[in-house]
Amino acid sequence: GANSYGQLGLGHKEDVLLPQQLSNFCNPGCVKRITGGGGHSAVVTDEGSLFVCGLNKDGQLGLGHTEDVLYFTPCKSLLGCPIQQVACGWDFTIILTENGQVLSCGSNSFGQLGIPHGPRRCVVPQAIELLREKVVSIAAGLRHALAATASGTVFQWGTGLASSGRRLCPGQTLPLFLTAKEPSRVTGLENSQAVCVLAGSDHSASLTDAGELFVWGSNKHGQLASQAAFLPVPQKIEAHCFQNEKVAAVWNGWTHLVAQTGESGREFVVGKSSWGTAV
Repeated sequence: GANSYGQLGLGHKEDVLLPQQLSNFCNPGCVKRITGGGGHSAVVTDEGSLFVCGLNKDGQLGLGHTEDVLYFTPCKSLLGCPIQQVACGWDFTIILTENGQVLSCGSNSFGQLGIPHGPRRCVVPQAIELLREKVVSIAAGLRHALAATASGTVFQWGTGLASSGRRLCPGQTLPLFLTAKEPSRVTGLENSQAVCVLAGSDHSASLTDAGELFVWGSNKHGQLASQAAFLPVPQKIEAHCFQNEKVAAVWNGWTHLVAQTGESGREFVVGKSSWGTAV
């Protein structure tokens, strides 16, 4: 894949056309999660260690400097807590510890770090103090981020969706969570309990404990399964879109979304203005 900033962790910046095995930074078979941003990558191991590499001009690797890194390098400025999940935005990173605390680093130009009155960037992960309840899921988009708490509440911050919302919803007052630079509760989900959140470049999604999928934000590529160009508040994707089965798992791409049902295991893909199914 693309490797302009060393985001493949191979020690160079040449693009690579065939998969190459990496085994020099952790024991084989111990990788739990992998994610990538605009030009950086992050890996969480079974032991809760976080390794990062790639583009670092805004400190999105959380290593205390702004030099690009060509090899997967341990991020040690994490308050001594094992890491549960990491989410990479375009030029920032959101980190969830095993005790449910959320940290962030990188660019804060759009409030995507969730730190009110914070600096334009943070090169060391900072705790998002306004998320006071234990968090169980995080997500990062182009310039916005989300968190779901243990009680099922969803928070969003970062103004990345606001410009599209103002342009596509003229005359409407956008909800606070689309314009907030600190965690703001997503309205419209009061009667549901979220178990995980997801983010594309300019859209968001939430999966509930009842197997329902809610989406909001830009629908430029049809990724929200709606006729609207922009959904300012969460809208449930109707059950018939999943052949009346409950959704068990969801994955998000930059401009598409994949949902898997629990009963048949069938996968449904939405994005670029088309629905499709794969068994």
